[in-house]
Amino acid sequence: MANQRLDHLDKQILKMISEDARVPFLEVARTCNVSGAAIHQRIQKLTNMGVLKGSQFIIDPEKIGYETCAFIGLNLKNPETFDEVVEQLKTMPEVVECHYTTGNYDLFIKIYAKNNHHLLDIIHDQLQPLGLARSETIISFHTAIDRKLSATKFPDEE
Repeated sequence: MANQRLDHLDKQILKMISEDARVPFLEVARTCNVSGAAIHQRIQKLTNMGVLKGSQFIIDPEKIGYETCAFIGLNLKNPETFDEVVEQLKTMPEVVECHYTTGNYDLFIKIYAKNNHHLLDIIHDQLQPLGLARSETIISFHTAIDRKLSATKFPDEE
């Protein structure tokens, strides 16, 4: 997707809210030296442009009983079934990411399971029936970096 046209105020707003999504709009307005209404309008504009994609609370999977994080490379028997497989993956709450990729896999997914036995059940009972030629599972021991792309620096500022 092409780079969205963002002016200085848009970038200043994005930098502030990417550092703290809970920062009050009035504080953003004061820092940017504009009205609160202007900030609301800009946030709406950035949302409509697709630059901002909502806000959310982030749940720590381990704290609610999902102790195993795994990445699974999937190879489909029939690559024409991509769309159907992705629709099925969307129905599985344990699947939190799905990527079309280059390289060794047709799809690459990230899942959370309660434990290794639950992971095996997911692979055997839910993933294999999707028509896999093969899969490769990588279990993550610990997440060393977990963040969204920061808006503290923009590509056109380099």
